[in-house]
Amino acid sequence: MNRKKKEITFYIMTIIGCLIAMTVVVLAALLIYDKIRQKDDAVEANADIDVVMYSEEEVNLMLAEAVAQAELSTREETSDSILNQLQQSLEGGTSTVGALRPFYPEHIVVVSNGRFHFVPIRDDLKQHSLIQENLQVLENGELQYVENGVVVSHKGIDVSRYQGNIDWNKVAAQGVEYAFIRVGIRGYGQEGKLVLDEKFEENVQGASAAGIKVGVYFFSQAITDEEALEEANLVLETIAGYDVTYPIVYDVEKTGEKDGRMNQLTVEERTRMAHIFIDRIREAGYTPMIYANMEMWSVLINMAEFEDVDKWFAYYDTDLYFPYEYAVWQYSDTGRIDGIGGDVDLNISFKEW
Repeated sequence: MNRKKKEITFYIMTIIGCLIAMTVVVLAALLIYDKIRQKDDAVEANADIDVVMYSEEEVNLMLAEAVAQAELSTREETSDSILNQLQQSLEGGTSTVGALRPFYPEHIVVVSNGRFHFVPIRDDLKQHSLIQENLQVLENGELQYVENGVVVSHKGIDVSRYQGNIDWNKVAAQGVEYAFIRVGIRGYGQEGKLVLDEKFEENVQGASAAGIKVGVYFFSQAITDEEALEEANLVLETIAGYDVTYPIVYDVEKTGEKDGRMNQLTVEERTRMAHIFIDRIREAGYTPMIYANMEMWSVLINMAEFEDVDKWFAYYDTDLYFPYEYAVWQYSDTGRIDGIGGDVDLNISFKEW
């Protein structure tokens, strides 16, 4: 136990040391920039003066001087501030990645494949306009979004065979407006067999009869263009004859299974699989959507190529950390709804279809 405590302390102090060093370097860079700007101003004021150039030795000397100045004035203050913030976050049950996020407001901090990633937030991508103060957490743990005192979000769930037999009338009485129902999955391993969800027909019929709007999703493990198209066609064949008015969702997830087929795909390959599925769904006249979590959106798929596609974001917390636009937010996988015996995924959407 003592050894573990020492290891944890070592890691925390290492993080603190790195953050202090980064702060010093930033301040040093600002000091150097100020010197350069002063010389640039002199150049602009006198056209006869040659453009100022710095040798590598001069820059190194300036950096060393600036670091010395910055380090002296900021080390103690920065160390105490960072230590206090980290301590409060970690003592409050915040994960390590969550504790680091406030220090990098211009980045998305996410863990992928056991490594921390600091992904710059892109201004050229659509960002949501949601306001944290408008998000309400109800006594039962459910979320809703309010504007000018009016609830503007919409309550939904997503289900599969794991929810067993569902009393859809009771679900509707709980204010559930829509449900995403799983059509099927592609299995893991080399074979990658397609399997329909055994509760699909029962669920889609029950939800529709209870007045709940229906969308569907397919859990993909496609690793070739042909497989992605096969998955889309299977979904279209299966939903034929049903009133599916909400989006058809491409569920792209990195699995914890060793034989997860999509885990080894490159970003380009995974992005192409999603394009193929989505294009086929749109071609058939339905609204496509992609389901993914923060790791997938930030690191494992090229989100920039899906600006025209509705996004379903999985994030089990109550802060609006993810900056980009999304239509549906899956905020819990342990929700409770009367009519469903056990846990169920809870969602709110910010639009209707």
